[in-house]
Amino acid sequence: MTIEQVVELVRSQSGVLVLAPAVGSEAPQIAWGDFFFYYAPDGQVPQHGQPFATIITKDYPDDARSRLDPADRWRRNIHVGRAALVELAGAGPHDPAAADVFQPHPVYAPPGWIAVVNPGERTMPTLRDLLVTAHADAGRRALRRPARRPGE
Repeated sequence: MTIEQVVELVRSQSGVLVLAPAVGSEAPQIAWGDFFFYYAPDGQVPQHGQPFATIITKDYPDDARSRLDPADRWRRNIHVGRAALVELAGAGPHDPAAADVFQPHPVYAPPGWIAVVNPGERTMPTLRDLLVTAHADAGRRALRRPARRPGE
């Protein structure tokens, strides 16, 4: 699956806000070309909380172990929770640069993020299911948050 196909799959979920910082945008330059998926039925980035999934297309200064700098490499990240992370990735050892393999996220594994570099035949069917679950979980968390007051 291409990045564009994954983005369209995520967009097909209800209440999803896709942030796609581009060259010249107000977002930090390091984020240009990446994608951040939020549960946000009102179309506004939630004031509290994180995206439920991301696509990262390059190495970040604190996250280079996946070796994403070659143009043909990217990583899909999904919040799955700690129990699912252990079930999917196992105890290790892990190679954060391995393609089409479930790995603990190189930085955000402790709160339950899974990562897959260049998802393919082996991981894509499960990733689709994980995305639906992460979206539903984000929706449930949003319902528990206090409503925004006007002007916030």
